[in-house]
Amino acid sequence: MGIADAALERRTALGDFITDLVGRLEPLQRRHNDAVWLANVTGEQRYEQESARLDAEIRTMFSAREPYEFLKGLAAAGGVDDAHLARQLTLLIHDYRAHQIPPEMIQRIVGIEKALESRFNNFRAALDGRRVTDNEIRQVLRDSDDSAARRLAWEASKQIGAEVAEDLRALVRLRNRAAVSLGFSNYYSMMLELDELDERELFALLDDLDTGTQPLFETYKGALDARLAKRFGLATEALRPWHYTDPFFQEAPAAEVELDPWFRDRSLEDLTLRFFAAIGFDIRDLVARSDLYEKPGKSQHAFCISMDRGADVRVLCNIQPSEYWMATMLHEYGHAVYDQQIDRSLPYLLRVPAHILTTEASAMLFGRLSKSAAWLTAYAGVPEDEARAGADALARAGRDQLLVQTRWELVMCNMERALYRDPEQDLDALWWDLVERYQWVRRPEGRCAPDWASKIHFSVAPVYYHNYMLGEMMASQLQRHLLDRVLGGGVGAWRRFVASPEVGAFMTRQIYRGGKERDWRETLRRATGQTLTAAAFVEELAGRS
Repeated sequence: MGIADAALERRTALGDFITDLVGRLEPLQRRHNDAVWLANVTGEQRYEQESARLDAEIRTMFSAREPYEFLKGLAAAGGVDDAHLARQLTLLIHDYRAHQIPPEMIQRIVGIEKALESRFNNFRAALDGRRVTDNEIRQVLRDSDDSAARRLAWEASKQIGAEVAEDLRALVRLRNRAAVSLGFSNYYSMMLELDELDERELFALLDDLDTGTQPLFETYKGALDARLAKRFGLATEALRPWHYTDPFFQEAPAAEVELDPWFRDRSLEDLTLRFFAAIGFDIRDLVARSDLYEKPGKSQHAFCISMDRGADVRVLCNIQPSEYWMATMLHEYGHAVYDQQIDRSLPYLLRVPAHILTTEASAMLFGRLSKSAAWLTAYAGVPEDEARAGADALARAGRDQLLVQTRWELVMCNMERALYRDPEQDLDALWWDLVERYQWVRRPEGRCAPDWASKIHFSVAPVYYHNYMLGEMMASQLQRHLLDRVLGGGVGAWRRFVASPEVGAFMTRQIYRGGKERDWRETLRRATGQTLTAAAFVEELAGRS
């Protein structure tokens, strides 16, 4: 058989394999997404059980040994010379490799994961003899000047940690056992490698961020603690986690400017629709399919989901008229327009974002705008002279949020890597070691509790959090490119950024439409001509961009 004939045979064999696989996989994934959506909207156990069953069925499909050997054989024989088929071959090898474990182990892992997700979705903290929502806890931490009341609210937010910690640790052990059986040192390292990330590259970038943001954070945190100490009548050394406005200090407390009043009498849905329409995206159908307000049993968090890798894209939120939820809406629909704009003529396996970090970059690019003077003038009704007068304060507020968020994400990334490297260590103490190192928040005296486990991502979104940080870096590079190269720079660039269809056209053409046909590095390089670095992000935080 000649070389050309052999290449044609491999192409044909792979094409037939993918056609058969997708024919079985696509309806399963749609049914699974339906169950996930209903489980999160209603909290009903029947949907949680159905999502667990379908998840296990999908993972078991990828655990089959024969297809994995077939795919590896194709790659070893020279692969295929069709770009889309070659990309799918790479991704399929990763997917099959990650699941080459016994079906009974898959069932056990999925069972624990779904049970943990259910507990988080249905959890309501006990405070002052009643069950309260996350929004109510955030309100206490935002508004109350009573340190004792704040402490009770903060401690209530951690109650879920004690409930899930042992099951979470058991899940980590089980995931690690699976990863070691596949030749990896642990599950964390495995998931990075099979997701086209290099662990050393990742933590080198995080170290650069730590170094680059440390002097900025020292200045910011000193000023913040002085304000908080004055507010609560304490010495700065007496400040503790409950004196900050978020249970994890991942949100920056309001400083010079109060934005919530501008949203109290406004529909966040309408503002979201208007903004995305102005930059070139009609999201009316996406909003219509979404579930945006609080209800009993519903997940208290926020996410975007593409139900069918086609037109059915939805967002779950629990919005209230505040800047926090405005930012969340812009963020989640930043995910949604990415899914909406992926070229539907692409093969099914490529009709997803290039990477988690690229869809996070899209979400963060738009989620930042709730603190932008240009956006607030255009959409929230802030008078232009008032916005102009407060532009410096608004810019600082935006930078402060990104700075606080960065130091928090350094905690999460380092904690999760340590969790999988040694789940038997004293994780309760390690958590506070990292909080004190990166966030400079003092641990409560004598506290011995699994506060780390109260963060939902360890349970339901493993080896994910680093994508938020990489997404922020990519968002800054995209933002700089859009302002300077696409919109022409100058004093009017920000006004154009929040109202120009050129923004949507660029993002669709350079980021969204290609889906996963290229890896994330090539996607970013083609869009901006650059590789991913911390430079643009750190310059933005320093106010130099």
